[in-house]
Amino acid sequence: MSLEINNIKNAIIDGKTVLGIEFGSTRIKAVLIGEDSQPIASGSHDWENRYVNNIWTYSLDDIWTGVQDSYKNMAEDVKQKYGVTLQNIGAIGFSAMMHGYMVFNKDGELLVPFRTWRNTITENASEELTKLFKYHIPQRWSIAHLYQAILNDEEHVSDINFQTTLEGYIHWKLTGKKVIGVGEASGMFPIDIDTKNYNAHMIEQFDELVASKNFSWKLGEIFPKVLVAGENAGVLTVEGAKLLDVTGQLKPGIPLCPPEGDAGTGMVATNSVAKRTGNVSAGTSVFAMIVLEKDLSKVYEEIDLVTTPTGNLVAMVHCNNCTSDLNAWVGIFKEFSEAMGMEVDMNKLFATLYNKALEGDSDCGGLLAYNYFSGEHITNFEEGRPLFVRSPESKFNLANFIRVNLFTSLGALKTGLDILLKQEGVQLDEILGHGGLFKTKDVGQKIMAAAMDAPVSVMETAGEGGAWGIAILASYMLNKVENETLEDYLTKKVFAGKIGTKIDPDPKDVEGFNEFMKRYTKGLAIERAAIDNLK
Repeated sequence: MSLEINNIKNAIIDGKTVLGIEFGSTRIKAVLIGEDSQPIASGSHDWENRYVNNIWTYSLDDIWTGVQDSYKNMAEDVKQKYGVTLQNIGAIGFSAMMHGYMVFNKDGELLVPFRTWRNTITENASEELTKLFKYHIPQRWSIAHLYQAILNDEEHVSDINFQTTLEGYIHWKLTGKKVIGVGEASGMFPIDIDTKNYNAHMIEQFDELVASKNFSWKLGEIFPKVLVAGENAGVLTVEGAKLLDVTGQLKPGIPLCPPEGDAGTGMVATNSVAKRTGNVSAGTSVFAMIVLEKDLSKVYEEIDLVTTPTGNLVAMVHCNNCTSDLNAWVGIFKEFSEAMGMEVDMNKLFATLYNKALEGDSDCGGLLAYNYFSGEHITNFEEGRPLFVRSPESKFNLANFIRVNLFTSLGALKTGLDILLKQEGVQLDEILGHGGLFKTKDVGQKIMAAAMDAPVSVMETAGEGGAWGIAILASYMLNKVENETLEDYLTKKVFAGKIGTKIDPDPKDVEGFNEFMKRYTKGLAIERAAIDNLK
């Protein structure tokens, strides 16, 4: 046995590892890291949201089956690689796609099916609260879902005893603690940057707004307690250990860090929690996070203000749609290849098609596509219809076809980023990319650099994504020294000596993306017609 494997084995036995589990839109991933913060084992579970009664949701069964399976697969990976059974872990952290709506009664029962971030059903609530608070409240935020349920006179509202998000729910069930990390809390309700807590004035405004309803609760009573990175958020209970590890091997008493949203874990995984840094997460959805030096000059509907896991202000441009339509087209090429009797390696197929896009015309040869599987608030669509459009004069070839589908995956994002970078003059030293779009070397980076007209870097660990990011937050809680900031911990202990690849924007690609965006903006009327006429 090599010295390195022996050291990892001892760290596992001595409980010096740290576990992060993240619930993404299509995959639940568990990553175990060693004492050097590097992944030593992982496991995952694929899942899909369901569209039930006009609501995008996952059932509680989906949630628990998924987390147990991803944990089991990670534990089996440990056994296979190091020959030991995982029983003790130094710390654990949970993360999930942000926002949404999970409400429970006093007996801890879920009152309505989980409403995910993907639902665009809270427009009235979002508009009214934005006016009331003079602060942009996006449709997917938890407070918008709550207020929309009140506007709809939904019966369950009077029975609410606790409201949280997906990872807040998991954390509560495993520790008994009703807490949330400040980054995730900032997607439930506006945060006061000075107190690192919910904005007290706005809480009062909301309570006054709904006072005539005579609910038995006040908002501050049903929301989880806010914690910042580094704080202890409880320990794994006996019941919690059994719920996570159905084999009964995992020991209770393990400390947990504050549960965080995928935006916060993405910042950590890309070392972009410091001011003037940013990151772009591009997968099923796409969002850009830029850590601000100061407040924006006014409220923008297209831009959400959230926080880092330490409570610093972040401008977030979030779009519901990114790679789903692109993946569907790649699936068609897979079907074709199989029909032709060819064995298909999906990694090779993606790499071949993505690289082909680099051979296309800078503006995609006049082609146009929309990747709207679901609604897109930035361009004012409440639902979506994926579309591909061309004129007889367009240069229709494989390179341009793949290129336009890559470009359009960032079309809505570009709309919001232009406000920050061009109108507000926000300064950016570096953007880090992570998520599925960046898996094929250089291609996603080049397209993103063209869209942002800024250098884009990708770290080798970026593929580990949010599960690794939340493991790092749990590790920070466990291993930080007194007064050590998260920024210092990441720079000196986690990312020291790590080199990523940096790609500067190609002026020709930037010009081509701008040309494409003129077509994209003009063609939104076609998307509207498709929604109105394709029911």
